[in-house]
Amino acid sequence: MRGKIIRGIAGAYYVNVEGTGILECRAKGIFRMRGIKPLPGDDVELEQISTAPGTGNITDILERRTELIRPAVANADQAVIVFAASEPPPSFNLLDRFLVLMRRQGMKTIVCFNKVDQIKEERREALQQIYQNSGCRVLFVSAKKQEGMELLGEALRGRTTVLAGPSGVGKSSIVNCLFPEAEMETGSISEKIRRGRHTTRHSELFYVGEETYLFDTPGFSSLYLPEMEKEELRECYPEFEPFWGHCRYLSCLHSREPGCAVKEAAEAGSISAERYENYLLLLEELASSAPYRGQPREARGYRKKR
Repeated sequence: MRGKIIRGIAGAYYVNVEGTGILECRAKGIFRMRGIKPLPGDDVELEQISTAPGTGNITDILERRTELIRPAVANADQAVIVFAASEPPPSFNLLDRFLVLMRRQGMKTIVCFNKVDQIKEERREALQQIYQNSGCRVLFVSAKKQEGMELLGEALRGRTTVLAGPSGVGKSSIVNCLFPEAEMETGSISEKIRRGRHTTRHSELFYVGEETYLFDTPGFSSLYLPEMEKEELRECYPEFEPFWGHCRYLSCLHSREPGCAVKEAAEAGSISAERYENYLLLLEELASSAPYRGQPREARGYRKKR
């Protein structure tokens, strides 16, 4: 029989089989030998062991349409990156890291600002201006007030969507609005660190309507750039493209070079100052990490979050 993995916890994979329900499955050792790990969203073939407890074995993983590294999910069509418009205040640097990561993985992305009921219209317009030319659609919602949820629901319909972002921004609340049966645990903001407490501990796939699935993923407060050359970073900023051919140098990194049209556009306000400043910071980070390429991730300063 065939099914879809909706979540994986400690070596157990919960597979939804149409007409049968959810089976708790184990992956056969051959996947470990091949270096393949089943992911939420994977379409799989399995054999049922017992009907009473609903258990089975995954015997094959069907070809993946897409695969994201972080969050680790398969067969997603798009990503919705959720940040709070306020409480906690959005980190544009972290948001831009998400966008670089998704663009490098070829994933269509929507930027969603939640808790819009906590900000004034001027602030909303400022957020819109920062990301309106980023190549992403920008949505504003309030899960608490049920504002903008219909528009978000329309953007999700008929697709498999990854919902990602930091802790405390209301991802689980959004899932609960769109899919009340989820009854997901929601958390509050830590008064001491002004960040959210983690409530989602594993990636999970929810069925929210006909041909519509939604991944909820664990929140995190840091994100390293993917393996890439510094010259590739400029390609992750679509708002730079209209100015590329006007720089003095073809190899311009849009940093300190004289006659840089991108830099001039940022100074003139044609490119978001926040986006350009983050580009320079990320460019410097890539340049400083270049000597360590080819070494283990730990040697380059990559550390797992505790």
